Amino acid sequence: MNVSRPTPLLDQINVPADMDGFTDAQLRQVADELRQETIDVVSETGGHLGAGLGVVELTVALHSVFETPRDKIIWDVSHQCYPHKILTGRRDRMRTLRQKDGLSGFTKRSESPFDPFGAAHSSTSISAALGFAVARDLGGDPGDAIAVIGDGSISAGMAYEALNNAGHLKKRLIVILNDNEMSIAPPVGAMSSYLSRLYAGAPFQELKSAAKGAVSLLPEPFQEGARRAKEMLKGMTVGGTLFEELGFSYIGPIDGHDMDDLLAVLRTVKTRATGPILIHAITKKGKGYAPAEAADDKGHATAKFDVITGKQKKSPSNAPSYTSVFAESLLDVAAKDDKVVAVTAAMPDGTGLSRFMDRYSSRCFDVGIAEQHAVTFAAGLAAGGMKPFCAIYSTFLQRGYDQVVHDVALQRLPVRFAIDRAGLVGADGATHAGSFDVGFMANLPGMVVMAAADEAELVRMVVTAAAHDDGPIAFRFPRGEGVGVDIPTDAEPLEIGKGRMIRDGKGVAILSFGTRLQEVEAASEALMAKGITPTIADARFAKPLDRDMILKLAAEHDALITVEEGAVGGFGSHVAQLLADEGVFDHGLKFRSMVLPDTFIDQANPRDMYQIAGMNADDIERKVLDVLGVDVIGQRA
Repeated sequence: MNVSRPTPLLDQINVPADMDGFTDAQLRQVADELRQETIDVVSETGGHLGAGLGVVELTVALHSVFETPRDKIIWDVSHQCYPHKILTGRRDRMRTLRQKDGLSGFTKRSESPFDPFGAAHSSTSISAALGFAVARDLGGDPGDAIAVIGDGSISAGMAYEALNNAGHLKKRLIVILNDNEMSIAPPVGAMSSYLSRLYAGAPFQELKSAAKGAVSLLPEPFQEGARRAKEMLKGMTVGGTLFEELGFSYIGPIDGHDMDDLLAVLRTVKTRATGPILIHAITKKGKGYAPAEAADDKGHATAKFDVITGKQKKSPSNAPSYTSVFAESLLDVAAKDDKVVAVTAAMPDGTGLSRFMDRYSSRCFDVGIAEQHAVTFAAGLAAGGMKPFCAIYSTFLQRGYDQVVHDVALQRLPVRFAIDRAGLVGADGATHAGSFDVGFMANLPGMVVMAAADEAELVRMVVTAAAHDDGPIAFRFPRGEGVGVDIPTDAEPLEIGKGRMIRDGKGVAILSFGTRLQEVEAASEALMAKGITPTIADARFAKPLDRDMILKLAAEHDALITVEEGAVGGFGSHVAQLLADEGVFDHGLKFRSMVLPDTFIDQANPRDMYQIAGMNADDIERKVLDVLGVDVIGQRA
């Protein structure tokens, strides 16, 4: 017997309006096809998988009920937006995801009118949606504003600020709490426990199960009364909600994978909502793909993988990652000093601190998506006599900058900042680039700022930070693998503010800060073939600068070039200030500073991104030739 298969529907959808007229059963079919399409895409590109799989039904329901892009859907973090992109005219480009000149892995205003607000950091959606709602009521763009925020993201302070303000303004605003009990790592804190209590109680679950089947069997006059009784009993069971106290009408919890429930609730909200309303949807990260559901991180971020087995296709590596080197080094110093503690903001795996947490659980703290709190919490630990290492990605440390200034630097508290993902990071693109930390850290009085040139230097900087008690200290290192150098097992602390000479030459000196040192050395080899032998130095410190080394380089060379993986205003700017203050430019020194360009660089592989930035070996070689006035043939210009 032949079983007929339903006609594919996803092929009929280019924009959400193409779903107009679809039956609820057809929308369920669209969701099934969309889930498989998402799996197929990410298997070829890599990227964020689990979050998108968890919102497939919600994505279909939102786009079928609301009129996008007139109505604005704002995805918090937006790493769950792949199904959304497939439905909004980008299906044919999905296999360019996170690649050079391809689609962003996050929502992006310049990419599509269906992306009303860009994101990649968490907890911004409610604030943005409230802005859209107020603008609408003041005569701006029409339409509803819908924020979709996860249970991990709603734990951040900014989300509470937005909820509080929205409850006060009483504007029509829809917030969907996508509660999957799983952000990147399992969520932590009282908010997570509170959400769990809202739907984990046995009386409510029993009531929900019974009511779903029984209400429809009652005679029509009694059905509405039964529904009201269900809602009243639910309220008695959970005791009201925090969200109602903040001024929101609360609906839920509902099954975020039950299309019938989702459509019913969203249609009712669309036609009847007046003020702010919060829909609490329970979902499962990685839903519908067994390997993701079984993974510890529920398929949060993955390399390319085999769809059948889920096995990731990672390239073999001979060198350890910088993050793993940091993690092992921190374990070593913690073994020798029980005052060493570690703090992370919802990134124990990404920062390598999961190993620390396994070994020293009482000395490792995951504070959730709360970078501001993480920094001030670390400041309090330092003030209390501990030696805190605050491990945060460069791009996320931006969110805690006021606390770095006010709570750490101003009080000269010895917080150790381990700044991961420094420089350009590849597929995540501009939102995750660590471009600015040198500038915003090195301008603070009393702050020590280091950058590791390789994994051996990173080990030395961890040891240096552990030994440093005279104020705050920071060290930065990139994403990805080291260069394969031998890692010291008995590293000694570096002398604060002292760089190192790598190679003596003449005519031109190249002063490197960070892991561009390998590119500097490659450029030097090419220059030596042209008869030019640069002097190479590794600054190690952006603050305090090695004044003696820098002034000596300036005095003994015709030209000095600084190279760094950061924006203007960082290391090179501090060197230029020193040279100007010392009157070095009065004696004819040619100075150039190679920094990241004054633009946001979109996703590509890291080497391509640095090529765009003009920071690879061939770029450094050209800079040397240019400053010396030498053309490519080796003649003076």
